[in-house]
Amino acid sequence: MEAPSEIPQPSQDPQGIAEECLTLDVDFSWKHLKTLISSKGSQQATSLYSVHYKATKPHLTFKSAADDTTTFATGNLHSFSIDADCEIRGRPITLKALKRFKTEYMYHSYAFASSSNDDDDGSARAVRMTWTSSCGLKTWDFICLDEQKMPVAKFSANIWGLKKVGYITFMGSNTPGAHAAGGNVSDAVREEIVVTGLTLFYCMVLRTNSVLSLFGAIFSRPGHAARKETGKEKPMAVDSEQRRS
Repeated sequence: MEAPSEIPQPSQDPQGIAEECLTLDVDFSWKHLKTLISSKGSQQATSLYSVHYKATKPHLTFKSAADDTTTFATGNLHSFSIDADCEIRGRPITLKALKRFKTEYMYHSYAFASSSNDDDDGSARAVRMTWTSSCGLKTWDFICLDEQKMPVAKFSANIWGLKKVGYITFMGSNTPGAHAAGGNVSDAVREEIVVTGLTLFYCMVLRTNSVLSLFGAIFSRPGHAARKETGKEKPMAVDSEQRRS
């Protein structure tokens, strides 16, 4: 188990969204063998999504509770690779591992992109998001961090729960530009957190129970692509400095 890590606390905003509007319940239905995700309201829970599971790809299928025949997202796990893949409304997302034996994954988000991230042609440019985790005796917390390493959402999984899988909390004031009119989390943000969070959770469940995943972690190169992307690997710059010397 991972030791609890220090995570920046969400800022308090008295003008922000009510706590109950920011929390989703994640429950497993043994009768239908699927996970049901619903919002916590002041009166009663409202069903939003259902998650179906298969042994073959796609391993996770996300559907709207209102239309159980239409799939809007999928999640795929791998036997050897420690990365995971998602697709949300036709847009592919790769959850890339940054550490071998610690939960730290990054992906590129369009749902959290603001107008300041637009390219010169006006199209949205994806922003880098990071999932990390801390584990206790009862819960396994997966925290989603933005580019400034501020928490925007958390999936608290119940380690011992057979029906109550856990709950997802959106940290409202830490998600600027990610809310729709009326004070509710936008559909795009909500779907992205649900899909990436649950896909990562089951990816880690697989990793903790699979020998192949253990060897996959040993032989992987976690964070290699991310280091190249952020410019940490600059061999040409080193060569030029050596020539000047």
